[in-house]
Amino acid sequence: MKDNFSSQSDLYAKYRPGYPSELFEFLASITAIKNAAWDCGTGNGQVAAQLAEYFNQVYATDISDSQIANALRKENIHYSKVSAEETSFAEKMFDLVTVGQAIHWFNFEKFYKEVNRTLKSGGTIAVFGYGLLKINEDIDLLITDFYQNVTGPYWDAERKYVDENYETIPFPFDEIKTQLFHSKYNWGVEDLIGFLNTWSAVKHYIKQNNENPVSLFSEKLKKAWGSTLKKEISFPIFMRTGKNNSI
Repeated sequence: MKDNFSSQSDLYAKYRPGYPSELFEFLASITAIKNAAWDCGTGNGQVAAQLAEYFNQVYATDISDSQIANALRKENIHYSKVSAEETSFAEKMFDLVTVGQAIHWFNFEKFYKEVNRTLKSGGTIAVFGYGLLKINEDIDLLITDFYQNVTGPYWDAERKYVDENYETIPFPFDEIKTQLFHSKYNWGVEDLIGFLNTWSAVKHYIKQNNENPVSLFSEKLKKAWGSTLKKEISFPIFMRTGKNNSI
């Protein structure tokens, strides 16, 4: 499992989008028992914090100390620095396993082996993420160009799974059809610039070129943004859910 997010984890916590409450209501509705959930690759704990409203105990893991240090705190969330592929959790411990915007970094075979070991028979697994944000036609074209042509060569190979909405990842579970969700925010242009600075490809670009492509791009973005202080930002959410029927 790669760690692209230990650096600037404070920016990650501040600017990374979350997920709508409807998504967690859906997961709760298809998970009959709500004793314990495991949020793997928890990052800043945004998924764990939502799960904590529905589950008695939430175990949130990540391989980054700095991400966990910046994570949201609640009494029933237990954070630990643990690899997705190898944990010390008890067998058949969890009613739900979630992975938000992280499974593309995992070793699928090893992670799913751990899921089958720790997820109760009949328990739920949900993996989800978000696609490229939408604002309006002019700004969307600029961001798409920045994504594909400026930072495109600097994305890790695993990014393709996000571009393909996780449709091409292995998913060896009894799949459940899910509805479409969107995360929506009212952002100013500086919020958008902050979000772009969290991209792993931007970090790779800086490392190789000793300059920040977001800084070069921001003036063009501000011009297209215009005089409106806030705009609605929409992130399309993709998700795959299933049931574990292993004994």
